[in-house]
Amino acid sequence: MTPLFPVARSHSPFPLACVVHLYIHVPFCGRRCSYCDFAIAVRRHTPSAEFADRALQEWATHLATSRWAEFPELATIYLGGGTPSRLDPTDLTRMLESIIADRPLAPGAEVTLEANPEDVTAAATRGWRQAGINRVSLGVQSWNAEVLRWMHRSHSTADPARSVAILRDAGLTNLSIDLIFALPDALQRDWRRDLDQALALEPMHLSLYGLTVESHTPLGRWVERREARPAPEPRYAEEFLLAHQVLGEAGFEHYEVSNYGRPGHRSLHNQAYWRRAPYLGLGPSAHSLVGRHRWWNIREYAAWTRAVAETGGSMAGEEQLDSGALRLEQLYLGLRTSDGVAESDLTPPTRERWVGAGWASTGSGRVRLTPEGWLRLDALVASA
Repeated sequence: MTPLFPVARSHSPFPLACVVHLYIHVPFCGRRCSYCDFAIAVRRHTPSAEFADRALQEWATHLATSRWAEFPELATIYLGGGTPSRLDPTDLTRMLESIIADRPLAPGAEVTLEANPEDVTAAATRGWRQAGINRVSLGVQSWNAEVLRWMHRSHSTADPARSVAILRDAGLTNLSIDLIFALPDALQRDWRRDLDQALALEPMHLSLYGLTVESHTPLGRWVERREARPAPEPRYAEEFLLAHQVLGEAGFEHYEVSNYGRPGHRSLHNQAYWRRAPYLGLGPSAHSLVGRHRWWNIREYAAWTRAVAETGGSMAGEEQLDSGALRLEQLYLGLRTSDGVAESDLTPPTRERWVGAGWASTGSGRVRLTPEGWLRLDALVASA
């Protein structure tokens, strides 16, 4: 079968045109983090059964269309949020078993659950294993108690180690840890200490995100009122480069701007996005992509669940990428990764300028950004 679109080479073991990747957006949170601009629904009690019912109804609607007939297997399933670990394991199991009955998992498929440390219990992890989860992404963000309070996080500094021990006891050893860097100076966060704390737990993967200020968030309002000041750009760069050095020395591959994996433990699901492989999104605000066609769901949970209940679908918008937009997107996504892009995707003067400045390297017909280049990714792509 001929691929629907050209992609950069990849470490993914799945044939591009034979599988689809599934994202399920679980929006529920106990509270909104200070920096969060995601589509979430703050609920004291999580409506797990209702969510599973609506997600399955939306899934059935998609399967009824001819678009998905050419994809007989699921390569990855990723439950993100929000806080998917707030779902009742019984409803999680029911939902995933029904999905997999319709589209079996490909050999070696990755099934990831995002979890907050405070949600990890022995009973929950047993339920996750029963549901088929084989990878957990743990939202730690920091080990500084003051930072966690400032972020509106609900876990303690002791919870990550406790939760990792419980996960490993349950056989869930493919663990990823999320951290946030470039916090305001006033918090006096020790970034190197947090990196060392994360490494002490011996995860297979780390995702590191620089703090961004989004409007309509508590942080955005703090900055607008001058109650908080973002980290200066030089410190953002310093902490990004420190992480590259420390994690590289610890044996991690820096394979994408924000992601590090031990050999053989890159995120297969996230690589699908960077390769523009076909993926389907279920849940409020979830996006889907096949070839040049991208579409997205209604953002708010209440409106999403009403739309699905009434019509079986919840599409809020769509776009068809023209050749120029497709080239720009492929260039941006390719340069985000350590695979880079083909030399032919860039003009010789552009390649020479980037290499001369220390922003890129060339070899084997590829152009790959250096960490210093990744810090300038948006500007480099805009000028390419």
